[in-house]
Amino acid sequence: MSLEETKKKKKNKRKNRLIFRTSILIVMVGAIIFALVSNIQADKTIYQVGDEAPDFELKQINKNNELESIRLSDFKGQGIMLNFWGTWCKPCEEEMPYMQELYPVYKEKGIEIIAVSLDNTELVVDRFIDKYDLTFPIPHDKTGEVRDLYKIGPIPSSIFINPDGEIQRIVNGALSLESLENYFKEILPKQ
Repeated sequence: MSLEETKKKKKNKRKNRLIFRTSILIVMVGAIIFALVSNIQADKTIYQVGDEAPDFELKQINKNNELESIRLSDFKGQGIMLNFWGTWCKPCEEEMPYMQELYPVYKEKGIEIIAVSLDNTELVVDRFIDKYDLTFPIPHDKTGEVRDLYKIGPIPSSIFINPDGEIQRIVNGALSLESLENYFKEILPKQ
């Protein structure tokens, strides 16, 4: 191979490396721009006290109220305890009897409990409902859509919504009977 051919071969190698490196750089810059744009467009809304509670509709597991599905906006004018829970969650299980104990009394006063199940299957929730004889609405958020809408992290989490549809209080963690009753009093409809 002549000196000229060797130089030409080296020049072609450098040119190919430059094209390859430039292509990689363009792909990386494109990925970074895509990530930034996606991040900017993502819904970062975290609802706080005083915000209007976002509406949703979910299929109900227990049909005690003769409703096939639950829509939050159907309860406007009532106080609402929106509870997120799962059957595998021990603190959730501990607060359920308190919720059931207070439900009949406060339902008559204009408060509704909506306990959104985050379980994968309805069967385990049905067993749980039977075990604790739960009578308040229990919709199933099997896709996590409502959990994501409300940006729920740890469970149990409860959002207390006043009769005007505004978030009155957000509580992360299990509730005692006394604290639950105090929160209910905060969201009682005006008589």
